[in-house]
Amino acid sequence: MKAALAGPGGELLHQARRATGRDRGPEAVVAGILDFAAELRAYGADRFGEPARAAGVVVPGIIDEEHGTAVYAANLGWRDVPLRALLSDRLGAVPVALGHDVRTGGLAEGRIGAGQGTDRFLFVPLGTGIAGAIGIDGRVESGAHGFAGEIGHIVVRPGGTPCPCGQRGCLERFASASAVSQAWAEVCGDPEADAADCAKAVESGDARALAVWRDAVDALADGLVTALTLLDPRVLIIGGGLAEAGETLFTPLRDAVRRRVTFQKLPEIVPAALGDTAGCLGAGLMAWDLLTTDPLGTTPTTVTPPEVTT
Repeated sequence: MKAALAGPGGELLHQARRATGRDRGPEAVVAGILDFAAELRAYGADRFGEPARAAGVVVPGIIDEEHGTAVYAANLGWRDVPLRALLSDRLGAVPVALGHDVRTGGLAEGRIGAGQGTDRFLFVPLGTGIAGAIGIDGRVESGAHGFAGEIGHIVVRPGGTPCPCGQRGCLERFASASAVSQAWAEVCGDPEADAADCAKAVESGDARALAVWRDAVDALADGLVTALTLLDPRVLIIGGGLAEAGETLFTPLRDAVRRRVTFQKLPEIVPAALGDTAGCLGAGLMAWDLLTTDPLGTTPTTVTPPEVTT
């Protein structure tokens, strides 16, 4: 878990991390979140003279943002957790925003990161899986049921590798950091090898690594062109662990996307700017939004915001 105290412009005033405790079960994870938030709010009161006035919390999985419920997260083992209500109660009835981890990271990238000033963007982190955040005029689209942006489950190789979602050939089975790690480990014979090792081997000219990398880039380009055909983003922001390869990824990826577009307008393809702080910063921005918008959540007010939010 990553947490922060954030200023109104996304300034990181204090950061902290701790283990999720998921090995002790979903109840322990929830308890850990509540304890962590309470400790952070108390620290803010001691350090800045007043406690945080609002909180934002972001989690993976399926989120019901309207009702503040963490519906399901396979990697955390929980279902239907009323996280917003639990956190608000623990923090003394402060307003709490609940969001999806990738969409919230996209919110931060759009407002204060690589997409700043862009009216339409698509944020795609390449990590354990692949998801996306659809940015429109300073907000991120959730969709009718909270599933918007799940481009990792676009089928790019029909009949290919089975995916836990129930389909075969999903994008994240070929182009996520974990997929590249698995493919490279199998090819090089080292079960501990990962995507970063593959990138280094690519840079050294290893033919086996080049083949693994090319397959991943081709699959990623296929998925991204499908996404940009539907969404027409002005900027395509790539983040996550695989993006840390820098131009080893971006040069062939830009070429592969360019080769595939026909009538589509080619977006600018750029690396994410905020790294692994994006989720924390996005949570802070969501918390500030609770304090600086009207009850409909649409119009900024002239109220001077408080000093810090969690």
